Amino acid sequence: MCSLASLALAPQALAAKVENLRLWTAPDHTRLVFDLDSAASANIFSLDNPRRLVIDLAASEVASNAVKRKLDALDLEGSAIKAIRTGRQDDALRVVLDLTRQVNPKDFTLAPNDKYGNRLVVDLEFPGESAVENPIDPIEARIREQEQAAAKRKLKGEPAAPLPSSKAATHPKRDIIIAIDPGHGGEDPGASGPSGTKEKDVVLKIGKRLKRMFDEQPGFKAILTRNSDYYIPLRKRTEIAREQKADFFVSVHADAFNSPRPHGSSVFALSSRGATSETARWLAATENRADLIGGVDGNLSLNDKDEMLRGVLLDLTMTATLNDSLAAGSGVLANLGRINSLHKRQVEQAGFVVLKSPDIPSLLVETGFISNPQEERNLNSGAYQEKLARSIFSGIQSHFERNPPPASLLAWRRSQARGGNGGEYRVKSGDTLSEVAQRHNVSMAALKQANGMSGDTVRVGQVLKIPRG
Repeated sequence: MCSLASLALAPQALAAKVENLRLWTAPDHTRLVFDLDSAASANIFSLDNPRRLVIDLAASEVASNAVKRKLDALDLEGSAIKAIRTGRQDDALRVVLDLTRQVNPKDFTLAPNDKYGNRLVVDLEFPGESAVENPIDPIEARIREQEQAAAKRKLKGEPAAPLPSSKAATHPKRDIIIAIDPGHGGEDPGASGPSGTKEKDVVLKIGKRLKRMFDEQPGFKAILTRNSDYYIPLRKRTEIAREQKADFFVSVHADAFNSPRPHGSSVFALSSRGATSETARWLAATENRADLIGGVDGNLSLNDKDEMLRGVLLDLTMTATLNDSLAAGSGVLANLGRINSLHKRQVEQAGFVVLKSPDIPSLLVETGFISNPQEERNLNSGAYQEKLARSIFSGIQSHFERNPPPASLLAWRRSQARGGNGGEYRVKSGDTLSEVAQRHNVSMAALKQANGMSGDTVRVGQVLKIPRG
């Protein structure tokens, strides 16, 4: 065995050259991608004491010393790989991964596509790990909050909180869970701008800003389908949302075209009957192609689903799920229109794989055209990313304030506002009288009459009496 840097090229003619080795680490797996100049077969097996994974590439070699130096410089932190060693086994290039933990290896080959040549993909799956690093559990979160509060009281010398009575406390009102999906990632960079900006990087930054906004808003919690640069198959993204019991799924992207002229933001919901425009139809095809890059079958056939589920998927346009998607999408689109031009002035519908979840309202937001030089500059601006995230946040938040899920904090607050004599509402910054009336399902006339108002002006901190709806 020897290091990649000292590996001598075999003198005989070999069938394939390794031109690059790329590595991405996710919370539940590490992916290795061997870029080859031609197809090559591989034999992969595990060894113990010490724990290793051996990859034998038949009749292959590393392409050049420059490639070897690049491979030796790979960042292995968090990857479950302690070191990478290479050598020769007959005519095969042997790559040995020294491992720090147990892994379940899976491998497959990929034919050339419009982005890459021949590839061998090796996934090191981590047993027992979830693709989401911080699963949301309301009870666990409440226990953690109580422990932190007790620790703070102890530091301040304050008396401990009284012991709870024997009567069980009510379960905390649940948060509304928003799954945020930054598109692409890892070996799938998405679209690229004229200056080289990668879609996967921009949308991750927007997604993290959006998560922070939801987490700071009482009654909401957000999860990211990915929080770093790694690839997740499209259907896995919706599986993550379902595992986390998400109430809403929003996938964030940056559009592109083969001309720098198109510009503006767009919002898409699922259509099981085809796209509402040629643009939507074309875009759905380009986004869905990501699974071919990542090594997942991009065939959209529903033959593997039972008859009932096929019926649900094919009738989504007639369900409350899609209605919620369209309603929330209209709010998001209106907000985006205040900071950017709109590529389409209505919510488009297309057959995106990432939106195909029959029980979770979903949107795909194209924040702008990264292929447009001005919009590429905007998308690279932290201040502009903040505005985009705020537009998406406000649209979804407003939708749930009008339609809060049962047992959620927002539903409880609305019930409290309607209880007794109708309840009260304290005006917050940004509120208008019409919005307060709409939020509580009462007419403006009834709201004004209950509060003895002649005009429509409200002030921050003002307490409004809410009449029965």
